[in-house]
Amino acid sequence: MSDLDHPAAPAAGRLIGRDRDLEFIRSHLNGSAVHGASLLLSGEAGIGKTALLDAVAAEARQLGTRVLRASGVQFEADIGYAGLNQLLVPLFDSFDLLDSAHRDALRVAVGIGSGPPPNRLLTSTAALMLLRRIADDTPLLIVVDDLPWLDRATTSVLGFVARRLIGSCISFLAASRVTSDSFFESSGLTEHRLQPLDEASLAELLHRTHPEMSLAVRRRVAAAAHGNPLALLELSAALEAEQRTAPTAVPSVLPLSERLQTLFAARVADLPEPSRELLLIAALEGTGDLAVIEAAGAGRAVIDDLEPAERDRLITISAPSRRLSFRHPLIGAAVVAQATAADRRRAHRALAAVLTDQPERRACHLGEAATGPDETVAGLLEQAALLRLARGDALGAVAALTRAAGLSPAPADESRRLAQAAYIGADSGGELADASRLLAGARRADPSAGESLYAAAAFALLLINKEGDIDTAHRLLVGAIETGGHGWDASDGALVEALFTLTTLCWSSGDPQKWRPLFRALDRLTPGPPDLLWVCAQTVADPARTGHRALEALDALLADVGENPTRVTRIGTCATYPERLADVREACQRLVEQGRAGTAPARRHLAALLHLCTDHYRTGRWDEAVHMASEGLVLCEQHGYRFFARKFQYVQALVAGARGDTETSTALSEEIVGWAVPRGAHGVQVLAFHTRALTALGAGDFEAAYRHATALGPPGTLPPYLPQAMAVTMDLVEAAIRTGRPAEAAAHAAAVRESAMADLAPRLAMLVLACEALTTPGDHAFDLFDQALRRAEPGAWPFDVARIRLFLGERLRRRRFTKEAREQLAQALRAFEKLGAAPWVARATAELRAGGPGAAATAQPGKGALTAQEWEIATLAATGLTNKQIAERLFLSHRTIGTHLYQIYPKLGINSRAALRDALAGLDLDDAD
Repeated sequence: MSDLDHPAAPAAGRLIGRDRDLEFIRSHLNGSAVHGASLLLSGEAGIGKTALLDAVAAEARQLGTRVLRASGVQFEADIGYAGLNQLLVPLFDSFDLLDSAHRDALRVAVGIGSGPPPNRLLTSTAALMLLRRIADDTPLLIVVDDLPWLDRATTSVLGFVARRLIGSCISFLAASRVTSDSFFESSGLTEHRLQPLDEASLAELLHRTHPEMSLAVRRRVAAAAHGNPLALLELSAALEAEQRTAPTAVPSVLPLSERLQTLFAARVADLPEPSRELLLIAALEGTGDLAVIEAAGAGRAVIDDLEPAERDRLITISAPSRRLSFRHPLIGAAVVAQATAADRRRAHRALAAVLTDQPERRACHLGEAATGPDETVAGLLEQAALLRLARGDALGAVAALTRAAGLSPAPADESRRLAQAAYIGADSGGELADASRLLAGARRADPSAGESLYAAAAFALLLINKEGDIDTAHRLLVGAIETGGHGWDASDGALVEALFTLTTLCWSSGDPQKWRPLFRALDRLTPGPPDLLWVCAQTVADPARTGHRALEALDALLADVGENPTRVTRIGTCATYPERLADVREACQRLVEQGRAGTAPARRHLAALLHLCTDHYRTGRWDEAVHMASEGLVLCEQHGYRFFARKFQYVQALVAGARGDTETSTALSEEIVGWAVPRGAHGVQVLAFHTRALTALGAGDFEAAYRHATALGPPGTLPPYLPQAMAVTMDLVEAAIRTGRPAEAAAHAAAVRESAMADLAPRLAMLVLACEALTTPGDHAFDLFDQALRRAEPGAWPFDVARIRLFLGERLRRRRFTKEAREQLAQALRAFEKLGAAPWVARATAELRAGGPGAAATAQPGKGALTAQEWEIATLAATGLTNKQIAERLFLSHRTIGTHLYQIYPKLGINSRAALRDALAGLDLDDAD
């Protein structure tokens, strides 16, 4: 993810992005008494030289250093010693420290004495002597800004002084623009050039000054500023309030503030008119392709006409690559700002005339050249928007559609295009505020028209990510679909997109009734539903029953994922429950990297992150899963996708619960429920049921685990249209067995076996067999466990496999197959340790101890020997489990546990449960027999 995507909160008063520069200046000046302390800062205009000088000066004052300052001023550049006067004003009363010759010379030079002009060497020596004598009592820091604008006499004196500071307590710090000529002789002095701010610093600066700014606008401003903090702040200030939050309201070339125009436009204004005309074409062309610029500037001697701009360091021209580039992006913006509207339209028309082989770019130039409604150009822009969307440029598509709407003669077309732009913004672009604005514009454009499909789908997405409820969003979208004039044509893009959105709403609801309109619509599509939409419905709605039907079609989709971000992530969604995410892993990773670079739609970036999170969790890469979930949550917060945040919290809660971080897992689960319940999002709420059940299992609270697992549905049934029920099957069966509910466990294992879960994915088939093994008495269970484990390739699904090995090891130990039990338990323990699943490590360790050697160990002095079972009970009690919880875990009665603890206390030389942990810490594992 780009640093612009997640700005850190800035520390108040800190100079952003200049920590290393400040450290360099400190290290250079701190040795002033021995090495001398003259340092020149250089950098382009607005790079932050003055801010650094101010920061160093303020820090010096706090340390007791006296600071003398001067700044070059253009209108004083012809006044001799004007800068020296400015610098020495605070020391006028100290001139008497000098002998009369030097005192009088200095007084005449700075204009407070009369007499003939003093010799420059005499004046320079006088200034140096005065500064040294002042520094004998108090360290001095001389700070000079805008060095090139100082008068020549002053720069001569300052150069003389700067080279003669060794052995004094004087530091000299000056700043100059890198491209400016100066009379100051800098040879032999250390120079430090300030570099542009990095992305993180730009993001922090924007966050401090304009926290409301849209991420897309933030990226545009940062790109145009090119690391220049002044440009960043001025470009932001030049935008109107609406433009800061709505990317489509921002013009193609950012407007310049008066200050930026002063900095950049003045140099452009001095160029010959032919040069300015070609620079305008180059700025609007955007890519720097010299061949296009030459073609658009037909009839001109392009290279010759550009020579003045190149000589003035405004542009560079690369002969080998035939590319023109502006030295700074704002030079191009200044060119555009200085041109008249007629000049800009003329340049756009010239570019459109030569870009006949690039319809997308041609349409955009025609759109900028248009002066009024033009359906032909609007149609070309609409086609260009689809091309942009296909390659992942959602915001570019929104901009093209918005411009097309503005050129649409018919209100109905204007409304339709704005609605489509709103939908793309909400569904892909990550700009919900802008989507809401566009949707309102669509309604104003044609108030008499009914809600279009794009408008209804956009409104549904806005609703579920704000304060609306699933029922309302579902009702409105279904109404628009069933009353639309699409004729159930499967090639109607708006209809297909609406049905994809409806799929999201149905899944979120967890209500079987909500799916009926979707399947009814799929049946009515002619000639039939698109493959991707049909597979999505089969694998997402009720995959335990219908998912296997779509596997062949899913495999065909996976064989041709492509690079279209929307297609990639939708195929990933189809692959989630059939557990084919490995087949889209590479495409999703590529999409995530593009999203971090700001070149992929935000919603697709989120979806790719979610697919990778899910894949990482199942395959045991938990740290990666948590990291990507955190990244996803930041994106959700930035873009307002509150609905999608719950899925990332779900992954984090699963990992936290499995690792024993009950507090974190519980807090995340509560957030999921707190969001889902008021919105009627039962399909989201059940995610929390899963995390709570898993967390309770790890903690040994099997009664709570059973309660949470059965919250999805009663044992013996696999709830329809709740795909998450498949993930909780083994949790429910284990909890039922450990709480003395064998009938319920067997009923649920049978329901799972009778479903099509096992046909959907190998891991699910493994879970089905494990559930059957857990509920099967006798030695036949061992065969079922073996079948389950054979479903897993080496290293696959480590957490699930380790749990099954733990179950098998427990069963083997109870049947006295000690060696076999230890093999299974040892493998489970290693897997749990690698995952960091602390509660499960404790369970596996306790089982291993319980199955240890049978010979009695010699008691340590003052302590009795514990049996294997006593050791296990003591270990569990030391973790804080109650007698009832220990009894559930070990298949004993709570009274038996109490009896054992009564016998354990005297053996350990203690008399209370609170002392167990410390007592056990003093024993070696060999004490257990």
